[in-house]
Amino acid sequence: MSFSSLPFLVFILLFFPLYFGTKGRLRTWVCLLASYVFYGWWDWRFLSLILFSTVMDWWFGLWLSYLYAPEETRRRWENGSPVLQMFGQNALWASRSRLKSRSVLLLSMAMNLGFLGFFKYFNFFSDGLAALITALGMMPSWHTLNIILPVGISFYTFQSMSYTIDVYRREIAWEPSLLKFATFIALFPQLVAGPIVRAADFLHQMNEDKRFNWQRWHSGMGRVLWGFFKKLAIADSLAPFVEQCFQAPETFGSMHLLLGVVFYSFQIYCDFSGYSDIAIGLARMMGYDFPENFRTPYFSRSFSEFWTRWHISLSSWLRDYLYIPLGGNRGGKWMTYRNNMLTMLLGGLWHGANLAFVFWGFLHGLYLMLQRIIAPAWRHLVSVLRLPRLVSGGVEMATVYLLTLLAWVYFRSGSVGLAGGDAFGTANAVLKGIASGEGFSLGAVINKFQAIKGVGLIGVLLTVELSNIRFHWNQIQVEKPWIRMALFSILIWLLAFLGSFGANTFIYFQF
Repeated sequence: MSFSSLPFLVFILLFFPLYFGTKGRLRTWVCLLASYVFYGWWDWRFLSLILFSTVMDWWFGLWLSYLYAPEETRRRWENGSPVLQMFGQNALWASRSRLKSRSVLLLSMAMNLGFLGFFKYFNFFSDGLAALITALGMMPSWHTLNIILPVGISFYTFQSMSYTIDVYRREIAWEPSLLKFATFIALFPQLVAGPIVRAADFLHQMNEDKRFNWQRWHSGMGRVLWGFFKKLAIADSLAPFVEQCFQAPETFGSMHLLLGVVFYSFQIYCDFSGYSDIAIGLARMMGYDFPENFRTPYFSRSFSEFWTRWHISLSSWLRDYLYIPLGGNRGGKWMTYRNNMLTMLLGGLWHGANLAFVFWGFLHGLYLMLQRIIAPAWRHLVSVLRLPRLVSGGVEMATVYLLTLLAWVYFRSGSVGLAGGDAFGTANAVLKGIASGEGFSLGAVINKFQAIKGVGLIGVLLTVELSNIRFHWNQIQVEKPWIRMALFSILIWLLAFLGSFGANTFIYFQF
């Protein structure tokens, strides 16, 4: 079920009365069952996968807590659990050594990554192996399985893994209630495309019933409407122009292609951040606080800053559970470069099973390395030339944005294949067309109405985001009803006139 679909409108109109009309465990059951209906709307068969992952990670958390618990607590738990009693009577598991807890953690990670790897990467590696065998002069006889990628598997897998890792690190306690844990994993606003919510930030919020609160309702509704505007009015309006550019780049001039790449940078931003806004807004209306996932990333002055502003829940996850365990920046500059590159390569692979995504991650890893090398010389140059902060900051923002555009070309061109031939061919055709300079004029742009509309919508977006830094529109609309009514009315009218209400799904559903 998509946020932008009619069934979701019916779903949410039924959900909120049931949610606020119940309390305690009954309310938690309402949340869980509603979330399973929301997720099962795509394909009910995948409910078994999320159910199995949830139960197993809950048990892994219990297992880890059992290994860490004092003797008296362990015996009490064993009396209530035949499985734990079996572990306690087994001499192999009687010791609470770090080795045993690490084995449990590795078993949990193997299960989660095994599911993720099978559904997301099986075809990728089997096709690659077939191509390698063919290149060696042999003819492979197997056929690739027709594996359907479960929606949201990358998001809820990382969310579940972070819980087990945090229990292993003793940063959070095991959650005794399987019902609460299952609701945390499956809660529908963030289930399909994030933000990735961590147990330490959310489970404690479920310890008491959330009362209906008008301030939170207005704040959440404003966030939801702004998210729909970014998705339906901006992202979906830019999508046809972008699609034309990447489908047949050789037929367009350089200005048209450059505009298409710029449009894509805002399409994916508005599409993904729009989803996050809707999710955060819905959670706020329910009484919960989700972490921010985007903070005006295209205003970043460095790539390290960019990754504290773009897809924050994923970048912070990769930092805490991959980059820092690899050593972070503690082993000298070459180890830091290695850790940055590995993190970004795996971050690219997380997006999908094709080399175009991996190359996108490689580019960002390269950018982070070059930034560390060039930054001291740049700061010295700024100091010597006495450049105003506005000028130096503008140069830095422009550089970061242009290099990000280059990486987006490969990301958008992504297609399945060992060498990513179609993806790299498309990306190179787009870049070659831009670099040629042929048709580098506004008159050469085809579909001028779409182009003008797109530029205008991007202008609206940037104006709102810049003004929001000073005025905090969402807070103002909560405090002043007349401003709220005006803003809500404007957004609804703009959605009605500018929104694209086709079947466009959110881009990150495929990841």
